[in-house]
Amino acid sequence: MNGLDRREAARRRTRRERRIAAAAAGVTLVLVAGTVMVLRGGGTELAADGAGAAASQPPPPPTLPGGGRVLFPDHRIVAYYGAPQDPKLGELGIGTPAEATAKLLDQADEYDVTSRRVMPALELIATIVTADPGDDGRYRLRQSAEVIDRYLAAARRAEALLILDIQPGRARFMDEVRAFEPWLGEPDVGLALDPEWSMRPGEVPGTVIGSTESVVVNRVSNYLADLVREHNLPEKLLIVHQFTHEMIRHRELLQTEDGVALVLNVDGFGDRPNKVSKYHLFADRGQPWHHGFKLFYHEDVNLMTPRAVLGLRPRPDVIIYE
Repeated sequence: MNGLDRREAARRRTRRERRIAAAAAGVTLVLVAGTVMVLRGGGTELAADGAGAAASQPPPPPTLPGGGRVLFPDHRIVAYYGAPQDPKLGELGIGTPAEATAKLLDQADEYDVTSRRVMPALELIATIVTADPGDDGRYRLRQSAEVIDRYLAAARRAEALLILDIQPGRARFMDEVRAFEPWLGEPDVGLALDPEWSMRPGEVPGTVIGSTESVVVNRVSNYLADLVREHNLPEKLLIVHQFTHEMIRHRELLQTEDGVALVLNVDGFGDRPNKVSKYHLFADRGQPWHHGFKLFYHEDVNLMTPRAVLGLRPRPDVIIYE
């Protein structure tokens, strides 16, 4: 027998010995288990009862990304806005979800200078306003489940929120919101309403600035609060974008709901003095809701730094980049 044959024979012998050892161990385990059952008598029933008791314990309630169940004042949210159909729709649509998320995390890190934890977020335009009325005349297009799932997966890898943004065209906000209930029932998915793109009958997107009513926002807020109670969810984020007084009619009648963090986000681009004055116009310390501020990488003149943004009073709870 040459050297190669001897090595092959040794390998085969080792494999046989391992199989025999494994088989012997299995027989021993069965014998031991049988002996324990004989000695304990009804022990198997007791064990089953114990397992049943453990299984009856309710699972822990779902939490926000990174833990916890309350958004504010524990966190400050820094988000990217957009959609993958066109880079002009916002920063979130530039590159893959993973590439956009990596840039977002770098941007969010610059706000990690206060006692609040910074929570990143992806604000995906889930209902996109369109120039074409479509077959139903609603001037809007919904993202597919595959697109939403892809961005939700990216958000979860980054321990970030996913925010579904609604540009309803001529559709009703509530109809669009309900269409995304499978995702809104998740603990890490929030919602944003974009009244600029909410059209009345006969109005065409891009020719007028849209608007909504406080009663519509309150209806959406109540719907989210019901989801929170039904699924025992952590606090749910609801953002409403605004850059004119008329964009949310009867704003003083907005209601806050338990389990829903309402944020009015001051939108619009321009130079620093214009943006700061508009923020002060809409963000009042005495209001019952939280405050947001939006920045535009490509449209703002002399883009405000994170330090300048945090110098605003009141400090924004949500900062969004487009």
